[in-house]
Amino acid sequence: MMPKREMASGKGIRLVMERKTCMAVDALVYCMACLSIPALAGPPYRTDDPEPVEYQHHEFYIATQQIKTADGRAGTLPHFEFNYGSAPDVMLHIIAPVAFSSPADGPRQRGLGDVEFGVKYRFMQETDSRPMVGTFPILVTHTGNADKGLGNGDTQIFLPIWLQKKWGEWQSYGGGGYWINRAPDTKNYWFFGWQVQKELSEHLTLGGEIFHNTEQVAGQGSSTGFNLGGSYNFDEHKHLLFSAGKGLTNVDNTNKFSSYVGYQWTW
Repeated sequence: MMPKREMASGKGIRLVMERKTCMAVDALVYCMACLSIPALAGPPYRTDDPEPVEYQHHEFYIATQQIKTADGRAGTLPHFEFNYGSAPDVMLHIIAPVAFSSPADGPRQRGLGDVEFGVKYRFMQETDSRPMVGTFPILVTHTGNADKGLGNGDTQIFLPIWLQKKWGEWQSYGGGGYWINRAPDTKNYWFFGWQVQKELSEHLTLGGEIFHNTEQVAGQGSSTGFNLGGSYNFDEHKHLLFSAGKGLTNVDNTNKFSSYVGYQWTW
């Protein structure tokens, strides 16, 4: 925060904070709070599953997501996600986002966001009596310009465990993990989530999730929220994914409304 130096008669030099600078800092604090929320891990949900892309198969998404609080909106417009089954039970992952931030009292910003890398590893297969289990460590770099509210401001690392079980047309997955956030004025925190979905036809699947974050920014408080969504299969290679939801606790500070829409190609 750079103060403006102003001369005052008989009183020497005094420091005056410009309103424009204060707005920029407020926007940055807001966007750090929003963008420290991880990208929706298992599109279209924030909760992920332990199932990697099949060996030598691919997934590619073009998607947009946003979150609204009392201070404004932030998200991606769009982001690009690519997943590749590099080995049996192993998937490589990258997200390259075009981020945006629209503070309630400041100018809209748009540009490169924080690029995300990950490796999903399934170490236990599902059977009739036990769930599938895996992990999906994620590294989020600080490529986005935090001064413009387009990034977190430093590296983040997520260390989760995910479980999944299927019963006929029903499927459920969830788990959680620990986020390490090195950005200024932020805290390391826990994320937990659980999802349930039903396959209504060969084309349409609908479901929902509930999730909880412990406090990410000092004084912001923890948050609990939900999303309802699903997917529509045009054919075996083209898919539409969608979800929308909001917070259930600490709503104004963390999640008045959130949404995701993505188009997925698989091959």
